[in-house]
Amino acid sequence: MPPRAPARRYGDGVNDFKIAERDDAVSALPRTLRVSAALSWRTLVILGAVYVLGLVLGQIYVVVIPVAIAMLLSALLAPVVAGLARRGVPRALATALVLIGGLAVVGGVLTFVISAFIDGFPDLQRQVIASLTALKTQLAESPLQINDAQIDNYLQQAQDWLQANQAMLTSGALSTAGTFGNFLTGLVLALFTLIYFLHDGRGVWLFVIKLTPKHVRAKVDRAGCRGFESLVGYVRATAMVAVVDALGIGLGLVILGVPLAIPLAALVFLGGFVPIVGAVASGSVAVLVALVTKGWVTALIVVGVVLLVQQLEGNVLQPLLLGRAVQLHALAVVLAISIGAVVSGIVGALLAVPLVAVLNASIRSLVGEDEEEPEPEVPLEPAPEESADPPEDKEPEPTAER
Repeated sequence: MPPRAPARRYGDGVNDFKIAERDDAVSALPRTLRVSAALSWRTLVILGAVYVLGLVLGQIYVVVIPVAIAMLLSALLAPVVAGLARRGVPRALATALVLIGGLAVVGGVLTFVISAFIDGFPDLQRQVIASLTALKTQLAESPLQINDAQIDNYLQQAQDWLQANQAMLTSGALSTAGTFGNFLTGLVLALFTLIYFLHDGRGVWLFVIKLTPKHVRAKVDRAGCRGFESLVGYVRATAMVAVVDALGIGLGLVILGVPLAIPLAALVFLGGFVPIVGAVASGSVAVLVALVTKGWVTALIVVGVVLLVQQLEGNVLQPLLLGRAVQLHALAVVLAISIGAVVSGIVGALLAVPLVAVLNASIRSLVGEDEEEPEPEVPLEPAPEESADPPEDKEPEPTAER
């Protein structure tokens, strides 16, 4: 009987087996899945950063909004200051002259509009009462057969609703009065920020870009300058378009004899700074006033005047004045205004399109420069016939730094 082989202990012969190297999990996944995952987590990080930034800006909106308004005003007034400085006027004096002149113009326009509104309000009130009386008669004689008792019932229901919600309306008014101090603070901050932007805006920008790495400062500087140029073009073109809208619609209202034509024209001018939506809203107010005071025929004529001016603006003025640098698709404008209005109300709607215009020009500048990077002028290695080091028997030439 052959001898019995000794039993193998646990662990003996482990080195006799080769453990196959496991494939990397990343390389084992399909490329589509890997790319989708990479895009997904990067998108989530960007959205999270934007959300956090929005929360921070929402907490300091008292500072952000005045600075943004000062930026818009500086884009409108900076070319004037630069023009005076090129003609030999000291920049501090040019800034003071432009600010005083701008405040005088704005104050004069507001005084004129308010006085015109006060002078025309009694006439408007009489015509509104007469129009409401005529409207009651028309409703009673119409197929709807709405009599005075039903109209009085509707008015009583509206009065009861106001009394039931008086506390809510009062708290809203008190909260608005409570923010009056913030309004004054923001006004003073916007004025001081505007002074610094006009006097030394370039210095402020150079200080900001020091936060970026040195190797990208030149690109960031160019992108910021192009973004500000886009903002200047946008504000200038928008102001000119708003003036044309106000003159066209105001002239039509004056010819038709609509009351408060001057204040309505001023409202159209202010609404022109909110593209598309502002013009439609201010034009609707003009049509409503014409309807109440002059009847259906005049209101329809005002609608035609508003549509004619809007067609002139959309098809001629905006493409001619805005130019390629600030051209935005109409859908992008409407979406930007909608998002701005949802986030920050009227102020958000006012600032949304300029922000999109600046981002559009800046990002296009960065992407374009990355794609068209110029070749280095100095070769990376010296030519064969030249030596990189100076000869030993010759002193190196002194440089400008020395």
